[in-house]
Amino acid sequence: MDVIALIARILFAVVFLGSAVGHLTTADAMAGYAASKKLPQPKLAVQASGVYIGVAAVMLILGIWPDLAALALALFLVLTAVLFHDFWRQSNAEARQMEMIQFNKDISLAGGALGFFVLYASDANPGLNLVGPLF
Repeated sequence: MDVIALIARILFAVVFLGSAVGHLTTADAMAGYAASKKLPQPKLAVQASGVYIGVAAVMLILGIWPDLAALALALFLVLTAVLFHDFWRQSNAEARQMEMIQFNKDISLAGGALGFFVLYASDANPGLNLVGPLF
């Protein structure tokens, strides 16, 4: 089961690694979207969030406080869903649909991250971690 848990962590975290790279390599383009959502210091926020999710993803993959890493990703996802994918405010049907898809994806991934948090914060946390759970 330890190997399966490691594979699950890797598969789950791959999307965040890709997103982190995107945040850091296309920060100017992403900052435009962040600015449209009234985020202060949009480019800096995009870069900081890229580092944040990248570090959390690496921590989860390597098993460095995997409970904390999962909780950090869940927090990021819920905030992103609510602040950026506000489909309820969209008047254009196509934009509303796209934001709803992104909102649902983020909320679903947050649920998965919370599942990892529970798994690693419980007594039954699987091994193959570099550092055990924090909580």
